[in-house]
Amino acid sequence: MQLSKLESRLNYQFVDGDLLMLALTHRSFGSANNERLEFLGDSILNLVITRSLYERFPGATEGQMSRLRAKLVRRATLADIARQFALGDFMIMGRGEIGSGGFARDSILSDTVEAIIGAIFIDGGFDVAEEKILLWYKTQWGELSLSEAERDAKSKLQEYLQAMGLPLPRYEVIDVSGLAHDQLFKVACSSEILPESVLGEGGSRRIAEQEAAKLAVAFLEQSL
Repeated sequence: MQLSKLESRLNYQFVDGDLLMLALTHRSFGSANNERLEFLGDSILNLVITRSLYERFPGATEGQMSRLRAKLVRRATLADIARQFALGDFMIMGRGEIGSGGFARDSILSDTVEAIIGAIFIDGGFDVAEEKILLWYKTQWGELSLSEAERDAKSKLQEYLQAMGLPLPRYEVIDVSGLAHDQLFKVACSSEILPESVLGEGGSRRIAEQEAAKLAVAFLEQSL
């Protein structure tokens, strides 16, 4: 396995390459797996994101920072980061997990990112791990604002539908184009109240879903 290619994408070269191998190993492969590193990496990620939010948004309330942190450390965001690295090409899994498409599953991708964070912390220390996390989140930081700490479009759409006693909206990825590090996602949002599905596009599935939800909310606000 050409881990040097992955190290280049991570912008970090391991002193102990076995740590990276362990971080990439899913529990379906055996008892020597990345679960302990994932546990460690999760704590480091939360600390780094919390400190950075505290410094970037001096006027933010505790509630606003909590909502922003939840958005940044959630499974979908971490899976987006994993896909930027084409992490699925490097993960080590049992045959059953491979056969079921585990290399593309958000839960496994996000756990592996956390495990890599834990591995970098052990290999290079906290300062290095923090530096890499902030680098990997460069796109997410650019999209972040305090207004995002309020209700986002998906939350707003969900509240509209719940108020009308309708089922939650459905989101479906209908197309993914571009290279692994520069992809364009197209997502369809459908609901009983919409005459037809609305389409959103973005550099990640999360962004595309938000764009689709915005269009759905705009339609509802004009119609109701």
